[in-house]
Amino acid sequence: MSDGTVAGDGPTTPARETPDHTVDVLVIGAGLSGVGAAYRLQTECPDRTYAVLEARERIGGTWDLFRYPGVRSDSDVFTFSYLFRPWEGEQTLADGESIRTYIADVAAENGIDRRIRFGTTVVHASWSSEAARWTVTAQRSDGPTETWSCGFLYACSGYYDYTGGHTPDFPGLDDFAGQVVHPQFWPEDLVVAGRRVVVIGSGATAVTLVPALAREGAHPVMLQRTPTWVVSQRQDDPVTRRLKRRLPPKVAHRVVRARNLALGQAFYQLSRRRPDLARSYLSKPIVGRMGPEFAAEHFTPSYDPWDQRLCVIPDSDLLKIVERGEAEVVTDRVDRFVPEGIRLVSGRVLEADVVVTATGLQMKLLSGFSLDVDGVPVVLPERAVYRGLMLDGVPNFALAIGYVNASWSLRADLSSRYVCRYLNHLRRRRRGFGYPVRPADLEERPVMPLRSGYVQRALTTLPVQGSRDPWTVPQNYVLDSLRMRLGRVDEGLRFDVAPAPAAATAQRPAVPTPAGVTA
Repeated sequence: MSDGTVAGDGPTTPARETPDHTVDVLVIGAGLSGVGAAYRLQTECPDRTYAVLEARERIGGTWDLFRYPGVRSDSDVFTFSYLFRPWEGEQTLADGESIRTYIADVAAENGIDRRIRFGTTVVHASWSSEAARWTVTAQRSDGPTETWSCGFLYACSGYYDYTGGHTPDFPGLDDFAGQVVHPQFWPEDLVVAGRRVVVIGSGATAVTLVPALAREGAHPVMLQRTPTWVVSQRQDDPVTRRLKRRLPPKVAHRVVRARNLALGQAFYQLSRRRPDLARSYLSKPIVGRMGPEFAAEHFTPSYDPWDQRLCVIPDSDLLKIVERGEAEVVTDRVDRFVPEGIRLVSGRVLEADVVVTATGLQMKLLSGFSLDVDGVPVVLPERAVYRGLMLDGVPNFALAIGYVNASWSLRADLSSRYVCRYLNHLRRRRRGFGYPVRPADLEERPVMPLRSGYVQRALTTLPVQGSRDPWTVPQNYVLDSLRMRLGRVDEGLRFDVAPAPAAATAQRPAVPTPAGVTA
């Protein structure tokens, strides 16, 4: 836009709504999932009214929240972007602001921005089977509380806690004379040039931050307790470049997307079936560049690939700056903070002016808002997830959760298209509402089968999934797509009958910790 602003931004854009805040579908969140859901509602359920409630003041969700140096996608952008709107660039991994702008542009191009009510945080939603509607209470950032009514509630707010990240209780933290920063709340005025910066962590945020800090003139050290599997991704992929230059944009987007999906799924399946070969594949380029001893100490985890998400590094940037001596990787444990920096268990002191605690995120499903069904509170750990988006015994409700082994938006879009199928089914059959009914013999499994710390810390707060369709999500987009788009909409659902209260958690077995991700 000529004035330098991004289409779809700002709290001054009103939602398209009826005066009493009544809509057919209410979408919570105006990030990648929420905007994608709005597009599907417009195109596949055009007779339904909807609005989008967004707690922040801009479109983008995660991509508006995280503003630390170098923030970018850790999935290839061609599978991460929408199927219906080709990504225009050629680089494989996109920076955060480019992604946010892309989401805002999609919203503006399709009139979705006019349906968004910014600065509106949902705090509670109450379902009435008698009225067949949700009553949603929301808090405005400018003070007042408002009430919305909808026939279907769709939570597209992700699963991270936007109000705070995870920071361990480090001994002596108050003794440190420098500045401590969490990447989730990066200060706009923080200058790192010429300063010693210790980044605690080894996940996606840490491996992104360290090269970016080095480019800004800092002297970064990545301090990790244990290594993480990393894989280099070419930013300028010659196959992608040729396809995008020789084919029409929409055709090229689909071909590149299909190719990247196939490659990603092939390696995931290799990791599950032959972890020894996957280990060798990931280790070989690091050993070749850094040497076997360095690779073994700093880049060879004890767990198998895809027990946790892989950390993607564009063009081996992290390895290159370490090789040039512009950054350092230290594998050790924090003993305590001291005035000049961090003392390690080994006795070494890492001197620092700034410490970045890239120690993980906190999960908070539904952004923390509560639900009740006919006056009975919905306790998430007591519920099972149906087709990866609906909760047993909770009528006309869905939530968008992405894959653990592929781009988030792939799964979110399948969920949105299923919601549209479900809504159209209700209208054709003249039904008011429906909900999944949990099988008596459901074999409970974690809804997110990863060993990552942020998942393990949150397991007791999350719903569960089952072991078979339609109560499980296969970590395979092709198979999942067939099930979601061709499976019976009414399978395992009950319609127009008030649900019975859920059984108490204490009467049910504990969910086992996963030994790995299964397909």
